[in-house]
Amino acid sequence: MQNLATKFENLTIQSDFIFKKVMSRKRICIHLLEELLQIKIADINYLEAEKSLEPEFVSRGIRLDIIVADDKNTHYNLEMQVKNTKNPDTKNYVLPKRTRYYQALMDIDLLQKNQEYDVLPPTYIIFICVFDFFAKGNYVYTFKKRCLEDLELELPDEATAMILNTKGTHGSISKDIKSFYDYVNNHVINSDFTRQIDDEISYLKLDSKVRREFMLLEARLLDERREAKAEGLAEGKAKEKTATAKRLLSMGLSVEDIAKATSLSVEQVEAIKAEQA
Repeated sequence: MQNLATKFENLTIQSDFIFKKVMSRKRICIHLLEELLQIKIADINYLEAEKSLEPEFVSRGIRLDIIVADDKNTHYNLEMQVKNTKNPDTKNYVLPKRTRYYQALMDIDLLQKNQEYDVLPPTYIIFICVFDFFAKGNYVYTFKKRCLEDLELELPDEATAMILNTKGTHGSISKDIKSFYDYVNNHVINSDFTRQIDDEISYLKLDSKVRREFMLLEARLLDERREAKAEGLAEGKAKEKTATAKRLLSMGLSVEDIAKATSLSVEQVEAIKAEQA
């Protein structure tokens, strides 16, 4: 518990937990979007912080950090991304297709039964990354669909993906976005905007309810990791038993003897033997 208390005290804006809490403050979230997109937003509605989207039992669900809709019904999904994650099996970075999947699930959630496709609202998927995914030095990478035969021709589906690079060195961004980057990277407070963010984080850390929420969340995540590890170990043991049974079958041992040697049932060994036949 003491370690969790220390961890809570050391949380920064890079933490998903703190990021969600800070962006749940309208004035901060609106200002960030206005400065990033150079637009005016009268108001936003929160469509749940950390909204879970699980379209089908067999599909992969996702938890969105912050999803809001403005007064013009444009929807925004804001995500803090600290690690440039790779798939351990394919060795491919997952961020590009993660944006694709988030967009797909957002659209499914936004279009109701019997509604026409054209009522889908404009959407922005915005990943705030503390690394330069494309290694080009841009402050912002903005993506829309364009025709390869005519790059000036844009598909007007009103879906935009933005990958922000807090380690960027060039491009056109406002002073407040640059100060936000400095704050995310190094906790530097050099604007009224970042002072507001830092004050909000200080208030959050003094709130006993927020502290308790964090500790309960961490305990839940720890339990989930332990369960996943236990399931992985059980799966590994099962595979090991199956491999042993296959080797013993190839050596001509009887099904009964193999069952005793591996602690598998006779029926399980029979099934393995049938697969090898």
